[in-house]
Amino acid sequence: MMTLAADHAACAALLKQSASNFALPIRLLPQAKRQGTTALYAFCRRADDVVDDEPDRERARQSLQHFENAFAAAVVGEGSDDPVIRAVVDTIRRFAVPVHHLHEILAGVRMDLDQQAYESFEQLKSYCRRVASAVGLAAIHIWGFRSERALGPADACGLAFQLTNILRDIPEDLSRGRIYLPAEDLAACGCSAGDLEKGRIGAGFAELAAFEVARAESYFEQARDLDALLSTDGRMVFRTMFGVYRGLLDGVRHAGTRIFTEKVRPSQVAVIGKGLTMLALGTRPWRGWS
Repeated sequence: MMTLAADHAACAALLKQSASNFALPIRLLPQAKRQGTTALYAFCRRADDVVDDEPDRERARQSLQHFENAFAAAVVGEGSDDPVIRAVVDTIRRFAVPVHHLHEILAGVRMDLDQQAYESFEQLKSYCRRVASAVGLAAIHIWGFRSERALGPADACGLAFQLTNILRDIPEDLSRGRIYLPAEDLAACGCSAGDLEKGRIGAGFAELAAFEVARAESYFEQARDLDALLSTDGRMVFRTMFGVYRGLLDGVRHAGTRIFTEKVRPSQVAVIGKGLTMLALGTRPWRGWS
């Protein structure tokens, strides 16, 4: 028999299977918020997998549309045979999560089917806001926040996290035919997409790596004000996630130009340790971190 408990358990199993960096921070939440955040993660994971696991782009597009149609129908009260959809709809209702954030997430995932490169940072920022900032904006409704002023830092946090992901995963994305680094950034540093694709990593790529890391750091700086605007539960999970992603960005910085030829794999112990250190240090702990 289908039950909400079973639906949320299916989401938890998906999170465990993924070995995500979010798994540990999510465990810090009380049960209801942990279940809601896990359902949100599972929803995003399912959408990502539709695009990444199906080599035929048209089939992927149809599958993603089917998933979105099923989600939209469930939101308005129609049944669903998908436990992830049932769990995330339960989460939306329980925590008053604006539905448009989840449709934005799906629109961002769809962009990976239609766009494999970006001319400008403004174009890339639109993508990042859909696939990452929208997730954060949905999540803070689950965690609890004290003021509408939380929305701006939450948006910046999503940009910081997604830019970090992009820098960590450059070779993996290249293998899928995707270059997220804006063409204008490559040109400004005397680099080209052709050089990147062929592994010709000249001197300009060191400048490019430093520039992209500095941009991500600027969004981490803007995101720090979110801490004071969240509930106590939200601050705990946010600080840990923030620390984990700062640890990943540190790994990117230390890798230098290797980010263009190797996926950055900083020690999981070091990354999680930084997240827990952020948690232990308390309010606004990242001032002064490099």
